[in-house]
Parts: sequence; structure tokens; C-alpha cells
Amino acid sequence: MFHFNGFNMMFPDHTRPFNSSYKCYSVYMLPGSERHDVENGGKIIMPPSALDQLTRLNVEYPMLFKLTNQQRNRSTHSGVLEFVADEGKIYIPYWMMRNLLLEEGDIVQVQSVSLPTATFSRFQPQSADFLDISNQKAVLENALRNFACLTTGDLIAIKYNNKIYELCVLETKPGNAVTIIECDMNVEFAQAIGYEEPKPMRRDEEPMAIDPAHLASAQQGFVAFKGEGNRLDGKKKKEPSISESPVPMQKMNYVRGIPDYDHPFGLLRFDRTNRSLDNGDEEKKSDDFKIFQGEGFTLKKNRK
Repeated sequence: MFHFNGFNMMFPDHTRPFNSSYKCYSVYMLPGSERHDVENGGKIIMPPSALDQLTRLNVEYPMLFKLTNQQRNRSTHSGVLEFVADEGKIYIPYWMMRNLLLEEGDIVQVQSVSLPTATFSRFQPQSADFLDISNQKAVLENALRNFACLTTGDLIAIKYNNKIYELCVLETKPGNAVTIIECDMNVEFAQAIGYEEPKPMRRDEEPMAIDPAHLASAQQGFVAFKGEGNRLDGKKKKEPSISESPVPMQKMNYVRGIPDYDHPFGLLRFDRTNRSLDNGDEEKKSDDFKIFQGEGFTLKKNRK
């Protein structure tokens, strides 16, 4: 028993985690040049005194923290990026302040924690615009390199092509808060807010496979020059009288070179038979056709 108490006296800091309160400010209030690397991630900036205290406590790496707004009973988790903040202050991303319901200068409690390594997470895009990205998982993987933790229920913000996309962390495994540093994590996406599934087309709205003009031509046969004429002066064409009524056009027989619109759709015919002429046609051909019956001419002119 005495030895146990002596152990606590020799190493008193090992039994106490880091726990301190700071005034919280967004990254935009950080003195100096604008820090986009902090805003586009999930890590905070703490004062140098915090590093000294963490070193004395021998806090394990990577350093992970639980941030709590005790007045609103809201909490999240983060890593630390630098120890350059003014004493008594911390600077965190603006999206993290919204999750904690914090205003500039509000008090936030920072406590060191140890989190399990992530194996699975599910996100829900807050806008259908996220679906315009060709490879959402690759973009998310690249953005999460600036994060150290994920907390179920958080609304994180990532930047891609100068546009901010918000995603809600719906689920994390094996716990409600996980670390994503050097891990193999399976990622799934829930249906984006505002996205609507395309409605199936009704049968009467489906596009027709056959052009109605061709269908009409197939039913009536091919008739050349059957369009209506228009006058250049814009006047309407006179209606023909009964006596001047046009002669009804008759369906023309199939002529080579003109499509046969009555041909059954999807039917191919390959006619390989050798058609011989009838005897009467052969005699007619032999009577009509005589070889070398034309007139001859010479290139050399006759002197006479």
C-alpha cells in the first residue's frame, strides 16, 4: 500500500489527463496572414503553455482532444496543428464552432482523449451539387488528410474547386468518435439532401422507335412532291374549285433506289438465286440487239 502511494507521488501526472478551458475564436481571428490550411481541416491551434503541460503529462501521440461547450452540452473531437496561439485562447475552424454552437470568445473545455481507429464511416452530402463531382470518394479522401478525428453527428466542411461542400457524419465505427490517422476506412454515402430520383417514363411518353412521317409514308406509299406550296408575298393559296380539284395521287410501284416502306421491320432478305430470262425475252433481246451496227469514222480526212 505504501509502495502504491509512493508510485503516485513519483509519477503524479500519469493519472491526470490534460484538461483546460480556453476562450475560443475562429481561424479568421488568428493574427497574421490568413490560414486556409486550418479552416479546411479538423485541427485546432493551441497556446505554447498547452504544449508544455502536455509534455509533462506524457500524453500519447497523436494528440487528440475532446472539445465541449458545457453551456449547450455540445462536443466534438479534433487534433492539434500548432501551438502558436495567444495564451488563454485557441483557434478552431468555423464549421467546428457551428457544431459546438459557439460565438467568438466563448469558453470551451479542451480535454485529451484516446480514440479507436476508424474502420467505417457514412456521410450524407447536404446538397445535390456534391453529386456533380466525378469521384466523390477520392475528393473526400484527399480532404480528410487534414482531419484527425471524426465524430458522429458533426457537419464537416470540405473545399473542392473553390467551392465548400458540407457533409454530415451519420455513422462511424467502431465508436461514435474515431481517429482517422493511418487507418483503412470504408466509406459510404447516403442520398444527398435535395436529390430526387428520376421518375420512370410512362409508356405513352416513351420516344417512338419509328418516325411518324415514315410511318405515314409506309401506310400511304411513297408519293413525290406532295408537300404544300407557299407564296412569297405571304398571301394564302387559293382553294381549288371542284372542277380544278387535283387528281388523286396513286401509290407508285416500288422502284429501285426508293426505300420500300412496306418492308417488315427487322426482316433481312438475301436473294442469291440466279434469275434467267424467259425464252421470249431472249428472242426479243437477240432481235433488238445487233453487234457492230454503228457508223465508222476515220481520223484522216479524205482529200476528195
